[in-house]
Amino acid sequence: MRIVARWLLAGFMLFAGVSHLFWARKEFQAQVPDAITEIIPIDKDGVVVASGVVEAAFGVALIALPKERRRIGAALAAFFVAVFPGNIAQYTHKRDGFGLDTDQKRLARLFFQPLLVAWALWSTAPAARR
Repeated sequence: MRIVARWLLAGFMLFAGVSHLFWARKEFQAQVPDAITEIIPIDKDGVVVASGVVEAAFGVALIALPKERRRIGAALAAFFVAVFPGNIAQYTHKRDGFGLDTDQKRLARLFFQPLLVAWALWSTAPAARR
């Protein structure tokens, strides 16, 4: 079950990363907090492109580096925590994106981030020994 979950997560990350780079760049820009561009000298599109490359790399690494899966899972979980402020910014600044066009939808989205963290950690954990 963990292997299937890990492969699904890898596919999800690869798809998300590629979508950052091509067809969903504007949508992802809605999730970039204004404070990021004040701290890092890069525009929102640059942040989206960089995070897309990172997400695609996570997707590939989950499959291509099975011996490192635990470390990759921990790094991916940390990544999900690191991008959470973007989801909060989308909610607090009422920014539409990906069909999240109401406060209720944007708020509900916030509760999925802990599930992504758990998915990354669980799917990359060693199998329980019997």
